[in-house]
Amino acid sequence: MKTSGNTILITGGGSGIGRELALRFNALGNTVIVAGRRMETLEETIAGQQNMHAMVIDVEDSEDIAAFAKRVVAEHPNLNVLINNAGIMRREDLTSTHDLIDAEQTVVTNLLGPIRLTNALTDHLVSQPDATIVNVSSGLAFVPLSGTPTYNATKAAIHSYTISLREQLKGKVELIELAPPAVQTELTPGQSTREGYMPLDDFIDEVMTLFQQNPTPKEILVENVNFLRWAERDGHFDEVVEMLNKM
Repeated sequence: MKTSGNTILITGGGSGIGRELALRFNALGNTVIVAGRRMETLEETIAGQQNMHAMVIDVEDSEDIAAFAKRVVAEHPNLNVLINNAGIMRREDLTSTHDLIDAEQTVVTNLLGPIRLTNALTDHLVSQPDATIVNVSSGLAFVPLSGTPTYNATKAAIHSYTISLREQLKGKVELIELAPPAVQTELTPGQSTREGYMPLDDFIDEVMTLFQQNPTPKEILVENVNFLRWAERDGHFDEVVEMLNKM
């Protein structure tokens, strides 16, 4: 992936990993568009920065995604990098029949959202030089946390979908997967100060170093996520599942 001179769209750019990626890529000399539901948080991301723009999108709404795609291409015709970062994480109790609203919203936001936005922008991206799609999955795509079953499932699906997309777009669009470990953000309440989670700045520092490798790895994996990513390959899957769910 070329790391400067791009026009980059980042969903979920109003906070956490999305915000920090936006600022770091902008500092490398990229035009960056941050997108999300709330303009006020997006404006906080771009405040005082040059070549940064904010646009509202509802990733749960298929019609809004289609309209947004047309608008962003019209306003930023040089768009050549899409980072599908927006996501939610909800705890679920599967021990009895329950309301599925959290599961359904998680599937729509974490899986259908990236699929729909990628699809809406594919024709444009394949026509651009140095086009890249970055899909943010999770270490939990590889070893599930039992309390967040649908989140894990959507991230495993994003991993698989990215591999298929990489094969179909080979030679046209580069496909990169970013799989974070547990990072100190507000993805869940109180997570930004939770002991044992990777500090956000440390995570972003390591991620940006990996993005600047030549060639860029197909999977951006910081050291802290490797025990999850390779648990099955290394024969430790059952032990890691047990350890993770005791934490």
